[in-house]
Amino acid sequence: MTTALKSIKSLVPLLDRVLVQRVKAEAKTAGGIFLPESSVKELNEAKVLAVGPGGLDKEGKRIPMSVGEGDKVLIPQYGGSPVKVGEEEYSLFRDHELLAKIKE
Repeated sequence: MTTALKSIKSLVPLLDRVLVQRVKAEAKTAGGIFLPESSVKELNEAKVLAVGPGGLDKEGKRIPMSVGEGDKVLIPQYGGSPVKVGEEEYSLFRDHELLAKIKE
């Protein structure tokens, strides 16, 4: 049984999960030269699209999330649960799997 998502907005992460989309690497250098897709590496930077309410501790109290919607984060090279909506690819990570929050 497969459920086709019409929009990523209809996906709400549960507990301490975070929905992210990888930032696309630039295919053009500073000098204006276009690079082939094979030479462009996948970045470990992602934008947070949605966050769950947070996990629960042993007493049942909610643990606040360390990131919010719109934050830029550093994610591991591998891991997470891939989610594909149309042609776009997204990933679900647990809050503790995120490596860093990028401040701009």
